[in-house]
Amino acid sequence: MDRKNAQAWLNRYVDAWLSYDADDIAALFSDDVLYRYHPYDEPIVGRDAVVASWRGEDEGDSSTRDSPGTYEAGYAPVAVDGDTVVATGTSRYRDQPDGPVVRTYDNCFVLRFDRDGRCCAFTEYYLRRP
Repeated sequence: MDRKNAQAWLNRYVDAWLSYDADDIAALFSDDVLYRYHPYDEPIVGRDAVVASWRGEDEGDSSTRDSPGTYEAGYAPVAVDGDTVVATGTSRYRDQPDGPVVRTYDNCFVLRFDRDGRCCAFTEYYLRRP
């Protein structure tokens, strides 16, 4: 993994989040991905489970699906070491499309990639700005 490919993956990650398209989400991750929304979580295991979680379709600890037009984000790699990437960025939320930003989070992702450029381990850290 290099910075250019890491940035391309992060851009696809944001695009998949904006669309909630199952195929776009699945294309990001390896079959056996270990995905954590928080560093202390037990991982969600497997691509299909991650897709279901993102889309709010599982019965476990799923993500809350955001309403279209109420969120945006941008992330960039800050460190790349072999198959491991650390990325930081910001996520912003609105109560309604085109409304004012009401919540901002600073994010850090620790990612590991397989030989095909798919993420096989994902851990998110985030803090809400006061």
